[in-house]
Amino acid sequence: MKSSNLNHGDVSSPVKKKTSFAADVLTLVGGTTFAQIVTILASPILTRLYTPEEFGTWALLISITTIIGIIACMRYEFSIMLPESDKEAINLLGLSLSIVCLMTALTILPIYFFKDEIVLVLNSPQLENYLWMIPIFIFVNGTFQALNYWNSRTKHFKRLSFAQVSRSLSTTGTQIVSGLIRYPLTGGLIIGSLVGYIVSTLTLGGQIWRDDKNFIKANLHPQKFVQGLKRYKKFPLIDTWSALLNSISWQLPAFLLAFYFSPAVVGFYSIGFRILQLPMNFIGSSLSQVFFQRASVANSQGNLDSLVETVFKILVIIGLFPILTLTFIGKDVFSVIFGSSWAEAGVYAQILSIWAFVWFISSPLSSIYVVMEKQQFGLKFNIFNFITRLLSLVIGGIMGSARVALILFALSGTLVYGYLCFKMLTYSGVKISFVKNIIVSKLLFFAPFGAVLFVLEMVGINEYLIVGIGGLFISWYYIYVIRTDEDIYEFLKRFGLTKNIFFNKR
Repeated sequence: MKSSNLNHGDVSSPVKKKTSFAADVLTLVGGTTFAQIVTILASPILTRLYTPEEFGTWALLISITTIIGIIACMRYEFSIMLPESDKEAINLLGLSLSIVCLMTALTILPIYFFKDEIVLVLNSPQLENYLWMIPIFIFVNGTFQALNYWNSRTKHFKRLSFAQVSRSLSTTGTQIVSGLIRYPLTGGLIIGSLVGYIVSTLTLGGQIWRDDKNFIKANLHPQKFVQGLKRYKKFPLIDTWSALLNSISWQLPAFLLAFYFSPAVVGFYSIGFRILQLPMNFIGSSLSQVFFQRASVANSQGNLDSLVETVFKILVIIGLFPILTLTFIGKDVFSVIFGSSWAEAGVYAQILSIWAFVWFISSPLSSIYVVMEKQQFGLKFNIFNFITRLLSLVIGGIMGSARVALILFALSGTLVYGYLCFKMLTYSGVKISFVKNIIVSKLLFFAPFGAVLFVLEMVGINEYLIVGIGGLFISWYYIYVIRTDEDIYEFLKRFGLTKNIFFNKR
């Protein structure tokens, strides 16, 4: 389909970009990287303005909104990517936005009538003052999700990149200012998140309306929503429950750690997990966004295996080395960066690190079952994932140890997400021998560096020194990989990121 400019009166199709997979991913990575740099730079400030208890209360509210928000569109947002016709897709966008409005309205009464019970179960009195914000979060989040998938379909990834930057700046800016002026502290964290979501949604929505409004006006017909409702009924009937279980299972640690222990423990967990998410946030989420769109096309063209092999290799190369480094020196990293009061969060990060890597690999690939319309597998997987997480955390809670709870959580998660990754690779026709060679080679490469870090930990050298050494190892690793690995080098070259003298290949 040829690109067209709607501003010149052509409403036959939305404005689309023609770019390579690498360029699309790296366009998103540019915005995501800047956004994450802002978040990273702000984190040491925020951990000194807010206590672990306040971080815990914030994490609990975000957990509630995340669970409901994942089904804000009843999963119809995924259907926007699937039809060949853009006219059908724009009506699926309209359907998704209509469902968001309905779901937002349905959350108001339960929050109003059961707020006392929610506060009691979660052992967080501070939470009561902010539960009224949940419907607002749901509406803004759901709207962003729907717009995001339309944006991915039209391949305007710079729009999303700009929205990510605006969210990060507005969120961290509001949170820091609120902390400095001593605004009711938990409220500062929560208000900052809400401001960030609103700003990014308005940013993305404004850009889409500017470029595609003529096409939207000409082709959006509410009576066609019913057709999409029926055609893609598997999403609400099957995938909604799958996604809901998956979302609840992700938020279980926050809820059960609060129930069995305290909001402070939730705060340690939330910061530890936040740092482990950095590799995913830097490139994994951006790659996932583009991968879903490209996998849909590759599946119909019969070359899905080649695409998956490339993505798998990139994810392993990017994620394994830093995750393993954090496994060895996580406690020191958190003490140095966030302050000694956050050392326990570093221990939690060490416990969860291997599971986080397996999740990092499997998360982008998980969209394969959606592309192949195997929603039944997704539902079965998420039921099993939910049960294993629940049992792990409950056993740890009964034993009275947050660390034991997280160890069991990490062990079960590694096995469950390892199985998910295996199934997605199998569905796409990737040979297991290829997977084995990639992982083993990178583990052997890390081994001498890991040995050095282990010895340094055992002899008890200064934490600042060991963190500095770990940082040097990671920096050297990425420079080495870019200069020696053809796939990674070519991947970055397409985006003009290899011009620096340190990255030039000999």
